[in-house]
Amino acid sequence: MDPLFKAHLEAQAAAAPQGGPPISAVPPPLIRAGYQAQRKSQNINSIPPGVEARDLEVGGGAGPVRARLYTPADAPTPSGLLVYFHGGGFVIGDLETHDGHCRRLAHHSGQRVLAVDYRLAPEHPFPAGHDDALAAVRWAFDHAGELGADPRRIGVGGDSAGGNLAASVALDLRGDPARQLKLQLLLYPGLWPAEETASRRERDGPVLSKAAIAFFEQALGFIGHPQAHRVAPAQARDLSGLPRAYVVTAGYDPLEHEGRDYAAALKAAGVAAQWVNYPDLVHAFFIMGDVSPAVGEAARNAGAEVRAALG
Repeated sequence: MDPLFKAHLEAQAAAAPQGGPPISAVPPPLIRAGYQAQRKSQNINSIPPGVEARDLEVGGGAGPVRARLYTPADAPTPSGLLVYFHGGGFVIGDLETHDGHCRRLAHHSGQRVLAVDYRLAPEHPFPAGHDDALAAVRWAFDHAGELGADPRRIGVGGDSAGGNLAASVALDLRGDPARQLKLQLLLYPGLWPAEETASRRERDGPVLSKAAIAFFEQALGFIGHPQAHRVAPAQARDLSGLPRAYVVTAGYDPLEHEGRDYAAALKAAGVAAQWVNYPDLVHAFFIMGDVSPAVGEAARNAGAEVRAALG
């Protein structure tokens, strides 16, 4: 493991209270508050300058949802646009937890980034978040001019649960001739393969534990729903005709192998897909910019891919 991440996680574990309640026994608002404070504290010194942020509302599945538009100083008008969905197991995470990360993506790509604050479970169970994600991307296409974006150069992206939403939206929009995505940026995505991967089976953390995964799945409430297939892009029968994909995984992550396998399946279906693995890093590393310079390197690489696809 990256030595700086190893030291960080060890210090975090030493400072954690012993004998606390399981995550399933903690009210979601408290989990969200702690997660926001933790992630914001890890993105203080690594935020690039020169990126303007503007809060707005975009169309959601049941009415407007909050969003934030990031515009780098050197972005042309119009520029490409990456519609981005934060991670957090569909239960935690928001615009603030991923603010530094979205600023890095905008800075390194030179393109606009639109972060979407979709509804969270368990207050809003499946398919609320997926409906919001799809509606927000449709809204972005239809209002591209207002955002300073070119509707011919729009992509989707997300990390973890957000990567799931991005992959799901790419599948949903595949047959829409008026809204053709140019990129799906999938950062350590959760894709729910039909069979449990070795990395899910053998790894219990760090960062993403088996208990947390089980809690997130239960809170999302998708099992048995007639649209449950939207949570499982890895089980899609046909992946042809999807946009270019950039799939990032981490070596110390239970989700590593499903991301790897999805990139391979996309390539087998004729999609221009690239898989990049960071064997020394952990789940959620993109939003821990202050922990290690390795995060900055990965962010630069992701930004370059966004620029290549949307610039």
